Parts: sequence; C-alpha cells; structure tokens
Amino acid sequence: MSSQFSLIDWSFVAIYFIFLIWLSWKKGWKAESEEDFLLSGRKVTLPAFIATLVSTWYGGILGIGEWSYQFGISQWLILGIPFYVFSALFAVFLAGKIRLNKALTIPEAIANYYSKRAGRISALPIFILVSPAPYILMLGLLFQFLIGGDAPFLLYASLVALFSVLYITIGGFGAVLRTDILQVILMFSGFIILLIFAVQEFGGFGTLLADLPAGHLDITGGNSWQYILVWFFIALWTFVDPSFHQRAAAAESPQTARKGVFYSIAFWMGFDFLTCFAGLYAFAILGPGLEQPVLAYPILADQILPIGFKGLFFLSLLATIMSTLDSYLFISGQTLGRDYLLKYFPRANPNMLTRVSILISAVLGILLIIVYPSVIDLWYVIGSIFIPGLLVPVLGIYLKPFRIPASFVLYSIIGCTAVSLIWLILGTVFTPDDYTYAFYGVEPFYPGLFVAIILWFTGRAVSNRIE
Repeated sequence: MSSQFSLIDWSFVAIYFIFLIWLSWKKGWKAESEEDFLLSGRKVTLPAFIATLVSTWYGGILGIGEWSYQFGISQWLILGIPFYVFSALFAVFLAGKIRLNKALTIPEAIANYYSKRAGRISALPIFILVSPAPYILMLGLLFQFLIGGDAPFLLYASLVALFSVLYITIGGFGAVLRTDILQVILMFSGFIILLIFAVQEFGGFGTLLADLPAGHLDITGGNSWQYILVWFFIALWTFVDPSFHQRAAAAESPQTARKGVFYSIAFWMGFDFLTCFAGLYAFAILGPGLEQPVLAYPILADQILPIGFKGLFFLSLLATIMSTLDSYLFISGQTLGRDYLLKYFPRANPNMLTRVSILISAVLGILLIIVYPSVIDLWYVIGSIFIPGLLVPVLGIYLKPFRIPASFVLYSIIGCTAVSLIWLILGTVFTPDDYTYAFYGVEPFYPGLFVAIILWFTGRAVSNRIE
C-alpha cells in the first residue's frame, strides 16, 4: 500500500528537512560546556519549554492512530488521562526541585544522592527506557507508505534515523529546542486541516458518533480493567522519563518548569481531541479491517486531502514523530556516553562520547524494531520492564518518603528489572497469543512493581533503625 504523493507535496517535505538542518546547524559545532550542550545553559524560556515538552511527549502519533482506529474513545482513558494526572503530579512535586538540583541528568542525580555505582548502573535501563525505537519504526512505516515500492520499511527507518543523528550531534539540546518550536506548530495545524476535510467528507461530529459501533464509544475499548490499570502504572513513566527531567533542569527558573508542565497538559488535551476524532473518522470513512491500523492517519489523509494539503498533513506527522525521535536520541546518547562510558574512557571529551553514543542508540533502536515491530508493543514492553526498578530510586532523590539506603537502590534497579523481564519472557513463551504478555493472567509490570514495594518497605525500615 502506498500514497499518491505529488511533486508539490514532496517539495514541502524537502523544504522541511532542509529547514531542520539550518535550524540545528546555524550555531555550528563549537567548543561548549556540558551545561550548554546538554541543557542549553539552563535558560529555556516558558514558550520554548512548552513547545519542546508538548512535541516531545507526543511522538507516538501513529500508535495513537492505531489505538483510536481500533478502540475508539478509550484512547482518552488509556493513553490520555493517566499521563495528564502524573504530569500534574510531576509539576507539583518534582519540577521545581529538579531545576534546583545541580545534576545534569538522572544518573548523575542518583550518583550524587546514593552512590556513583548506583548512578552508573541506572544509566543502562534509562538508556533503553528512552530508546528511539518506536519513533524509528513509525518513520520507517510512514516513508514506506509515501514512497511505495518493494524496499522494506527498515531501510527507510534506518535512513531517517541516521538523518536525525546527523543534525542533533552538531547542535546539541539547543538544536532540539529550535526544531521543536517549528514542529509543535506543524503538528497542530496538520490535524486541524485533516479534521476540517474529514467533516466535509463524512459529516459533523454528531453524524460520526451516530454511525460508529458501540465498541468505539466504550470508554474501556473492550479491554480488561487489569490491562487498563497497567497503562495507568506505565504512566508513572512520567516520573522517571529523562525528557521531563531534562526540560525541568533546563528551564530558566523553577516557576517556569512548574508552569510549563501545566500549560503542556492543556495543549496535550487539545491535541488528544484532534487525534481521537481523526482516528474515529478514519474508522468511519475507511471502514474496519485495515491491514495496517498503524497507518490509519496516513491512509485517511491520502484519501480525503487534496494536493498541497496532503503534503502539509504529512509534515505534521513527520514533525510529531521527529520531535520525539531527536529528543530521545539525544537523551539516550548522553545517558550512555556521559553517564556510563565516561567511567571507562575518562580522558574522552564527554560531549564527544555523547555524540558517538547517539549513533549507538540509533543502531540499537533499529535492532529493537526488528524484534517488536509494533509501536504499542514497544511502549508496553519497555515501560513494563524498566519503570518498576527506577521509580523508587528517582522519587527518593526529591521526596523524603521514598528515600531508601544506597544498597537498596541497586537491588531495586537490577532486581525489579530482572523480575519484570523474566515475567515477560514467560508470558511470551507460554501464552504466545496473549496480546498483553501476561503469564498466569498477570501483566509483567506487576511483579516488578511488587518487588519494588517490598524493597521500599524494607529500605525504609532499615533507614528508620539507623536514624
């Protein structure tokens, strides 16, 4: 399946890529401090903060389309509300404190508060947690759809991933900020255009809702409450997500960090409205049974948008995905290079190690999409395995009730991750047809979280005795 893309549409794409290079390279490759390279000098203003957080945290646009096309309005319950709630809690309890912390990254904060070994070990799960794999996958599928032919999506995915490596290794976090401001404008305008034409094609929202099957109007989407609850726990990702921490640390003040998160939540709510109804219109206009539901938005746009507008909409998809791809590539690169490899290459320039590690991250992301060629699966698997072990150590840095002895941090990071991973493998082997990888009906997130809670209680008891 491929699109009918005109020369005008392709010209928009070409201009977009050229403009990205100009935005990211205009300051050139120069000697700079780590704080400048990693956090843009901690001078990010409120508008820039909102633009980069909104665009970065919403990169899984094709996965959102896959969900809303298949399960309707449950997108809001499962992929929306949990993240609004935990983002608000992040703003209230963590954002200001992270800005005041001297650490440049999460592993550095763990190393400073607990131990250097704990910080170094934490870099490995964080490196995978911010893997760009889901976004590389989406870009590969999107360009395969646009170009057509027999070339595998993996080829397109690799080329676009390497393009992102090219422009962010030069400009650092400043390049990410400058490109995100452009991308957040494109992502909103593209979906507004798509909805306008969808209403003209099919009818207004009342007509749409009356025509949809009952399942698409079911807030659960037909999923079990245990499965839904897992996604609420996965939304805890917000607390340990390095992109949240990086932006809070880069804000010009603690107030900017807190306000920026709340404003971002409002923008996410608005964009969720656009994406949810776009997915519902895709189901209504295209009908059930799409061979690749992950391409619901591109197929709908290809069918109803005229020349020129089609190119603009595909730019919005590219912008939404690439804003997260470049951020996650950058963060995973700095995590592996600066926070892990620097211990073994102490004479190396930390910024250079970050640049080399960005390429390593891209290659690992390409390998991951071979194993899990589904956006939702990648989110689910990565979140289920790595969040439980990181949650208590990260929260403990900033919130006293979660503080545990340094030795327990290693147990949490290694032990909880191992338990969730083993449970996932068992679920995959013994229940291969189970979409959620549950073993004995239990999702892999829960055993890891259970071990984390036990370690937290035990660690608190030990701390209290010492005090």
